[in-house]
Amino acid sequence: MSAPHPKGSFRSQISVREAIAVLQTHAPTLGAETVPLTAAADRVLAEDLASRVDHPSCDNSALDGYACRAADTLGASADAPVTLRLVGDVPAGSVFDGTVGPGEAVGIYTGAPLPRGADAIIGVEFTRALGGEVALTKPASGDDVRPRAQDLRAGEVYLKRGQKLSPAALGVAAAMGYAELPVVQKPKVGILATGDEVVEPGRPIREGQVYNANGYALAALVARAGGEAVLLPHVRDDLGALEAALGRLELDLLLTSGGVSMGRYDLVRDLLFERGRVHFWKVAMKPGGPALFGHYGELPVLGLPGNPVSSLVVFELLGRAWLQRALGSLSRLPYDARVTGVAETPFRGSGFKETFARATLTFENGGYRARSTGNQSSGVLRSLLVADALAVVPPHTDILAGERLELIML
Repeated sequence: MSAPHPKGSFRSQISVREAIAVLQTHAPTLGAETVPLTAAADRVLAEDLASRVDHPSCDNSALDGYACRAADTLGASADAPVTLRLVGDVPAGSVFDGTVGPGEAVGIYTGAPLPRGADAIIGVEFTRALGGEVALTKPASGDDVRPRAQDLRAGEVYLKRGQKLSPAALGVAAAMGYAELPVVQKPKVGILATGDEVVEPGRPIREGQVYNANGYALAALVARAGGEAVLLPHVRDDLGALEAALGRLELDLLLTSGGVSMGRYDLVRDLLFERGRVHFWKVAMKPGGPALFGHYGELPVLGLPGNPVSSLVVFELLGRAWLQRALGSLSRLPYDARVTGVAETPFRGSGFKETFARATLTFENGGYRARSTGNQSSGVLRSLLVADALAVVPPHTDILAGERLELIML
């Protein structure tokens, strides 16, 4: 086993919070691009957007029924209906040209403009049509009139820079009059699996080898976090091959899987120490302690452990922080977006390290109850498949059954 020989200074065994701060410090500011609404889902908005219109654009009806004057319908009941004369009909998208006078009503439909002279609506279920008249069995109400600009007012900002464009946000953008939206460019994130033992899925495998599960899981996590994932060809345990692979990359961030621990063949670590810059190596967390972050030339490199759970947890807690800062996203980091619950099984700590244990959740009596998934080895990838959350165990702490704990939802 060889020990690395770092050049310059770097931080080691730093807290998760400190590691997040370092990563965010080195995140770039990305440019913007304009995309159609159909391509904007889950993108990050690049600038504030104000509504171009009032919505609704006029006083309109909240239901199907009849528009009339509320004063004409006072006292209407099933036993003593009030009869109004029908003077027109106004579907949605149409406008009634006349004016509703005393004792008159106009048929109206959801979204249709309220006619001049009318100030109330009666739902069709409380009426009976009688030729050219309509009988009301209850008074009409102004509550069923939606006033102009009730939802959106022209000139007011409703979508903020840094906001993730959810389906609801896209609906608001469309209602404000936008066919295209300015969004932050997606950071291009390369994913590089290293190690002689790693084999691509679908190929024959021999004893001692593993399939490249990390690469495909990380690509999905990168895409979910708003990045453009680039799966790179696997690199064997050869320093020259690794250096050649890194030297020709044009990326915003490189994620490596494996090669960052204390072993003789941990070549990502060696390359960064000897020919790059290391900002930190080793984070006081479990799983994922050997994580490394540095630069190879101008390329930022986040070295993830090779064990699959460690690799994915480090990305969720640390790598996502880099992406969200690069995107200017206002979304809360997973590390900060915690809920509380009660432990149904013990969760053991790991000395000075902050522990993130996989847990399944049930929701009972208004709160979460958390159970360990069982074996917490960082090589048991299946545990992440069944886990609902990461149970956070602070340093120098054990959480016993029945005690409260914090949970990071997966």
